[in-house]
Amino acid sequence: MTYLQERDLGRQIQDRIADPAGKRRYVRDLFGGIAGRYDVTNDLMSVGLHRRWKALALQIADVRAGHVLLDLAAGTGDFALRAARQGRAERIVAADLTVEMLQAGKLREGAESVEWIACDALSLPLADRSVDRALVGYGLRNFAGLARGLAEIRRVLRPGGKLVALDFGRVEPEWLDRMYLRYLEVSASAAGWVLHRNVESYRYIPESLRVYPAQRGVTDLMQRLGFQHCGHVDLVFGAMAINFGELPD
Repeated sequence: MTYLQERDLGRQIQDRIADPAGKRRYVRDLFGGIAGRYDVTNDLMSVGLHRRWKALALQIADVRAGHVLLDLAAGTGDFALRAARQGRAERIVAADLTVEMLQAGKLREGAESVEWIACDALSLPLADRSVDRALVGYGLRNFAGLARGLAEIRRVLRPGGKLVALDFGRVEPEWLDRMYLRYLEVSASAAGWVLHRNVESYRYIPESLRVYPAQRGVTDLMQRLGFQHCGHVDLVFGAMAINFGELPD
């Protein structure tokens, strides 16, 4: 694929995710098509490091005995299954927009310890103040409305509850960030072709990242929505990041 073709593909993806309804459809269809190899791709693209990052995110979440844990935008349930193996949470819910992802998750070892719910992150079928910990792995970028999604998480969290989210980030300075985005364009296109014979399947990553406020913007937004003790941990010089915040007691 030439540079001009790649640029045109990026514009096409941007057009499809420009409005909330379009982004919701695009994300659901995209992840439905790659569900069968999603976990393999995560290992390949991160060289296995995503496992270490998720372990750190769970450590920051500080899941305790009796907690209700929500793995939102769960995909195949990495956070939920890790938490189940730790055996602390009383109830673990894995929620995702894409049914195919949840179906793949239900086939994984330990899946019987998790409740699997197909739903939109912007309209959770959970009661107010019913969750102690919410974890989101590579999902905030995919919300059809980030502020609304964070507000919905805030609604279901109990006083003292905590949100922890792992996702792609933006690096500094600006010239290095431009190189990083270009690297993502090339590597994501290659991964999409090799694993799915579809260049577009992972090219969504850099395109979604262009319009995502990343770790610093998410921290600011969480603070505006009433979360306290907000912050983020930069990983790989900020190319990945873990955001966190909690509600007042």
